[in-house]
Amino acid sequence: MAQYGKAEYWEERYTRDAEPFDWYQRWSGIKDVLTQYVFPTHQILHLGCGNSRLSEEMYDEGFINSINIDISQVVIKAMQEKYRDKQTMRFLHMDGRNMEFDDATFDAVIDKGTLDAILCGENSTAHANKMISEVYRVLSPTGVYVVISYGQPPHRYPYLDKPELNWEITVHQVQKPTIASTAALATDDRDQPNVHYIYVCKKRGGREAPRQEA
Repeated sequence: MAQYGKAEYWEERYTRDAEPFDWYQRWSGIKDVLTQYVFPTHQILHLGCGNSRLSEEMYDEGFINSINIDISQVVIKAMQEKYRDKQTMRFLHMDGRNMEFDDATFDAVIDKGTLDAILCGENSTAHANKMISEVYRVLSPTGVYVVISYGQPPHRYPYLDKPELNWEITVHQVQKPTIASTAALATDDRDQPNVHYIYVCKKRGGREAPRQEA
């Protein structure tokens, strides 16, 4: 099985294959849901961007203020070069479990397959909790965390629905693409073969979650 939870896997993968690659969905498949919560005026963080076309497709529709991070230095260098003409669409080499941003920096964090990938790795629960705590920290008091996942609610709520996370969760379903413009994690079909889930976690404002220790 692919070691999705390890940085080394992604470095090797992006060194071997630099072609654009989208997990699960393209923008067209999720835009009807995302545009209910994410707006062109928002400062957006793409968490684990890889070489997805998502930020480009959103940019073309007016979502021009985004920061894209990934644990793979190889892919970030490639994306910086590819999109060097888009000054407000930045790419940074960074670990989502230990982000270098100030508190309350972003209005929206978009996670398309990153939580799922972490949950495929070793010490997955600790790493997932650390990343979600960091997401909560960097979100504005009324910010939104959008998770696109193959995991059904009973398998994702234990990570997203915690007392220290003062947000409201709404779950949407979208049909999986029928054409080969996207790809799935190797474990994708073990849950629901026909749909992906979009978990929208909207902060209520007020108290902040404590940081998780590494």
